[in-house]
Amino acid sequence: MINLKDLQLQEVEKLIKELGEPKFRAKQVFGWLYRDSTEGPGGVTDFDQMTNVPKVLRKKLKEQASLGILAPLQVQVSKLDGTRKYLFGLEDGNAIESVFMKYKYGNSICVSSQAGCRMGCRFCASGMDGLRRNLTPGEIIGQLLAAERDTGEKINHVVVMGTGEPFDNYENLSSFLRLLHAPEGLNLSYRNITVSTCGIVPGIKDFGVDFPQVNLAISLHAPNDEIRSSMMPVSRAYPMDQLLDACREYTKKTSRRITFEYTLVKGVNDQPHHGEELAEKLRGMLCHVNLIPLNTVKESGLHTTERKDAEHFRDLLETKGIPATIRRELGDDIDGACGQLRLANCRKCRKE
Repeated sequence: MINLKDLQLQEVEKLIKELGEPKFRAKQVFGWLYRDSTEGPGGVTDFDQMTNVPKVLRKKLKEQASLGILAPLQVQVSKLDGTRKYLFGLEDGNAIESVFMKYKYGNSICVSSQAGCRMGCRFCASGMDGLRRNLTPGEIIGQLLAAERDTGEKINHVVVMGTGEPFDNYENLSSFLRLLHAPEGLNLSYRNITVSTCGIVPGIKDFGVDFPQVNLAISLHAPNDEIRSSMMPVSRAYPMDQLLDACREYTKKTSRRITFEYTLVKGVNDQPHHGEELAEKLRGMLCHVNLIPLNTVKESGLHTTERKDAEHFRDLLETKGIPATIRRELGDDIDGACGQLRLANCRKCRKE
């Protein structure tokens, strides 16, 4: 069965033609995948909800295609701020996570791009069971649509920062971004989308050419190669000098600011001399540093930095001319670290 959400409009047009129907029907079908139905936002959940599509075409579609509906296995809702954390089950038994967040500027969702991850970052729960497989474009965008159906609210900001390394699934990521932006579908501005990478240099270079208006975030987490390599194996393939050169090339080409994600780990990368070294490395770059107190994952053996030390680190960077903020913590009363729900589910399944 073809997941219609894996297809761009032109591919839906090809399918409709193969089914012996006129081309204009493709826009109607494509629109229903993403627009509000009588049940609310999140697209239709049944072909018969496509009210302006002939019954004969709906029947043909039912026989050859699916709507790729994701259903949550578990939903955790924060009593503090309304943050919703989803565990979605996939047809092959894998599981992925997404997080719905409410901000003053609107609703945002953090989506996963892979089931698992092979990057092996020491502080991250997402990759502790390794990479299972890449997600398809429809499985990525399906997370957003499922959250809209669950909440009854539209989502206008998307962050690709959940389970997986987006640039390790670049082709499907690209298709997903085009689907988000398609005027006939969700019509989301590229400037309302952020993609985060652990630092895959070829991907950064391609991304700057292919999607210059989409925001880029880099998981840096260290001021030098020695510390970064101990936490992030990717640094051995792409050392910091090579990574930062690619970032400078990106900002020069796109005139867009890069966000550097920096997880603060107690006694590892949060001391004043680390801040001094980081500021020197980033000096003169069009960037912003997003400081993230570590979400403790017991398997990692790492511990989070205290709030006052995080504030000192931020102040040090700013005195050196590097804009920095401490990430606002949402959903503090639900599982903190990305990947924790999925990790627990995978281990439960193995036991069973």
